[in-house]
Amino acid sequence: SSHEHKLNFKRSKEACLSYIQDAMLQKQWKRAAEFLTFYVESLEKDYSREPIGPSEMIWRIGTEILCHHSRSSTKEFNCFMEQMKTLGVKRYLKVCLEHVFHLLCNGQIDEAYQNLSLAESWRFGEQTALQDKEMKLIQAYRGLLDYYSWSKQKNILLEHGKCLDGFADLSVEQEMHSCFRKAAMNLKEIIKIPGVWDLFVKCYVDLLEFYGDHNEACQVLNEYAYNSKFPANPNAHVYLYQFLKRQGESKKSLISALKILHDIVPSHELMIDFNTMLQKSKKRKKRRLGLEVIFAALDYAGWKENVKAWSCLARQVKQIVISGKHLDWIKQEWNSRKDWWPAFHFSRYLAKRNWQENKSLSYEKALVAGILLGKDCKYFKYVSHQGCKAQVKRFRMLKKFVNRHNPVYLRISG
Repeated sequence: SSHEHKLNFKRSKEACLSYIQDAMLQKQWKRAAEFLTFYVESLEKDYSREPIGPSEMIWRIGTEILCHHSRSSTKEFNCFMEQMKTLGVKRYLKVCLEHVFHLLCNGQIDEAYQNLSLAESWRFGEQTALQDKEMKLIQAYRGLLDYYSWSKQKNILLEHGKCLDGFADLSVEQEMHSCFRKAAMNLKEIIKIPGVWDLFVKCYVDLLEFYGDHNEACQVLNEYAYNSKFPANPNAHVYLYQFLKRQGESKKSLISALKILHDIVPSHELMIDFNTMLQKSKKRKKRRLGLEVIFAALDYAGWKENVKAWSCLARQVKQIVISGKHLDWIKQEWNSRKDWWPAFHFSRYLAKRNWQENKSLSYEKALVAGILLGKDCKYFKYVSHQGCKAQVKRFRMLKKFVNRHNPVYLRISG
């Protein structure tokens, strides 16, 4: 019967897709390509309407296979993508974008730019308005390639300036300014839309800085970092901080930018800079925050062997111990960590490994361990013993310092 025929056809089609999936998961690209060929042939008899049309299925599977198949060539991939563009009007711009990404990954910059220009001129009735977001992405990536061209022309001019006593090739300069105008126009438009536009923002700010428009650059970065319509993005605050630093802005502005970054990503590498600035502050509140920042960073495994971080913590802890003031700061930070930091940072195994691999790291950690856990701490005992045995002066001084201030451990431990 007709119903039974459709049912069997559906089952065979689903089985074919299952075989394709299995082959792709096992990276059997030749086998996957063979099954895809059968699948395409079977679709010629399929008149059903599915949520995801067959053309999208072929596009996505075919692209993946061609990207990994040993016999695949750039020419075949380009031919396949051109065919996919004609199969589905609704996906035309998405296919164009994927084609462009592939060309860029293979270093075909000019071909990618040409494809973006063609896609930008594409029109198809109501579909043009429906695909407004994709069109903006097309324009944005064209702006990115204009920036790339601008950067190349800029480097040529700079090289001429060095080699030819400031002589600038007028045609190169004109081309450079033309690329600047096109890049700036498209990049400026895309970063107005709420989203994560890191690369586009960086390129646009670079253009503005080169031509001395620092106010506009600052405004763009502040908008990107603080506009509530944009998703929380640590990089936005990193770019703002780096820009402010390049401009020689006040420490207050730099601290403000890094404070938000700390709240979002307490393990960010810039927390070293943040801690250093806070420790140098005359305000008690900021120095307190500095201690909190470095403790929080060392909660993460990626920081376990960071000598700078341990040095920052050791220096601040030592200052507090010597002055006898603000021991409550250390106590507050230690209370929430005393149950897990000893095993995480200060085991005998780590003491041995740190001593073998990095003497400076073991010294800084031993100082912190001795203050937080006392002179009987396994980490401190092992490292100080090895240091004294090796007759290294600073380890003898370390041992004396911790023994002398052992009562501090009793106060911290409560």
